Amino acid sequence: MMLAALTTETANERTGDLDTMSVANLLAVMNDEDRTVPLAVGVALPEIELAVNAIVAARHRGGRLIYIGAGTSGRLGILDAVECPPTFGTDPGEVLGLIAGGEMAFLRAVEGAEDDPHLAIADLLSVDLGAADVVVGVAASGRTPYVIGGLDYAREIGASTVSLSCNIGSVISAHADVAIEVNTGPEILTGSTRLKAGSAQKLVCNMLSTASMIRTGKVFQNLMVDVQPTNAKLVDRARRIVSAATGADTDTSAAAIDSAGGHAKTAVVMLLAELGPEEATERLRLSGGHVRAAIDPSTH
Repeated sequence: MMLAALTTETANERTGDLDTMSVANLLAVMNDEDRTVPLAVGVALPEIELAVNAIVAARHRGGRLIYIGAGTSGRLGILDAVECPPTFGTDPGEVLGLIAGGEMAFLRAVEGAEDDPHLAIADLLSVDLGAADVVVGVAASGRTPYVIGGLDYAREIGASTVSLSCNIGSVISAHADVAIEVNTGPEILTGSTRLKAGSAQKLVCNMLSTASMIRTGKVFQNLMVDVQPTNAKLVDRARRIVSAATGADTDTSAAAIDSAGGHAKTAVVMLLAELGPEEATERLRLSGGHVRAAIDPSTH
């Protein structure tokens, strides 16, 4: 499909006089267009569910979630990846983001990198991509050669693959096991896919990581029980999480966290199941990290 024919590249009929609009009108139309993004994501929920299931399956077999993309799409994958360790207590290697042109491309565009499918293969080789992993190729246009090369290599070695694009009938959809297509339509600024398309990609990445982490035991109730208390704000949050989960007062929660070596989830199991830190840790190991099963092993 020619680039000019893509919906994300066509002119928005509402904004032909964008350069003459007042700031108030410009912001109003921009906000109005942005409202359509979550609705477009909603249409793709069945495919997003399939992708989440693939990521959960990969995590259960010891595999990783690996985002690949170029430009804004690549940066959004990296953004989602780097937020997983502090939010869910994952190892930094469990969720990765790869961008065409390497790490320096996160801050400054590397011209031509997205046009080389072999660069994606080299990048995936550099992180030892294996059959247990799942690769999510992100490309607003749905035709980025870097992403296509990465998806094809991933499928070749038996890894699970997901594509995420913002055009219907995207080229990359044919190169993935699960194809997510979010039809965000023309941008207010023609072709600037960091806008609605970028917002849609961020929403979908939020769903992929958050839902898969919930399904693999990283959340109890609606609480981030695996949060890493690495600064004063997160120490306070961990205490509030334990209190919310158990009904204990802040001092009791703080003491339990200290006894658990700083691990809020272990503290929750200690308090709810009336266990010491060693037994709570073992219960969590046997339950695969799921708090409810650790509290009541009969449910496991």
